[in-house]
Amino acid sequence: MQFTSQFDSLTSDQRDPDPWLALYLDRSIRLDDESKAALLLSMRSKSRQFLLPIVRPLARLSMVVIQLVKIVLPNRFTSSRLLHWLIYWGLKYFASPETNFLILRHFHIGSEVLAFVASNVPGISTDLYRLRPTCLEDLRDNLFLKHDINLFNFVIQLNSQLRAHQAEIEPPAEIDFSAITDGPFPIGKIPCRLTNVIDVQTAIEIYTPLYQLFLTDNDFWRASNSLQLDETVGLYVARILNDPGYLGLLNNKHPMVPLSTLMAGFRLMLHGLAAETLHATLREQKRRSEQMRAGAKT
Repeated sequence: MQFTSQFDSLTSDQRDPDPWLALYLDRSIRLDDESKAALLLSMRSKSRQFLLPIVRPLARLSMVVIQLVKIVLPNRFTSSRLLHWLIYWGLKYFASPETNFLILRHFHIGSEVLAFVASNVPGISTDLYRLRPTCLEDLRDNLFLKHDINLFNFVIQLNSQLRAHQAEIEPPAEIDFSAITDGPFPIGKIPCRLTNVIDVQTAIEIYTPLYQLFLTDNDFWRASNSLQLDETVGLYVARILNDPGYLGLLNNKHPMVPLSTLMAGFRLMLHGLAAETLHATLREQKRRSEQMRAGAKT
């Protein structure tokens, strides 16, 4: 998908400047060009403009009702398999190409960031699910649930081993960037039907109540609280790079004081953006490292 081409062909009118073009051209925040273009196309879509204001309050009302029902029937409707089938089916037939592209990218980014941290802390080994979806069909293998489980298992395994060795995360003598892909991920053809129009933020708001309904309370709360691990993972990376500058961009913070699950949809958008900026930061650092290494050889 060439999302950048839709912005590269735009021209600027000084009397009526396009705010989305301004954000696309701005380089103050590190982002992959294609993912940035996909996100901005999704944000400026008619779906987000007209459908999101209707969906969001209905979704949050549904979450309140579901929570009340689960007090009486806590695990009555739980089915992770059905949840992931519904997500797959909805994304395949109704989500925009930009939405599906960003969602599939997110699993690759999450896997690479965790692998980067693990490869730069000596004596650490982790046992996590390998999440590398190449198509929407791959999502049916409980990928959303596995993504959340990976985050908490990573934090537990990493810190258990650090405690056992009485060690801390420190900048290594030479940073290993081998886990970070400098280029596109292996994502195959994405559906582009007339019905594929729903933007990423509206899709997330629609799926959040379904997440709450079809997951156990424990799984749903873990999924919601995992969003606030952005700060935790960001601190790990900052210590490795010895550069805390990235942390100023984080909005999902303080995992020991969880926010309301009613805000999970919006926080998931912030989580996706934080992951993209962190991966773009690591990719840029990798390029600089390779340039310095090449310069040293000459």
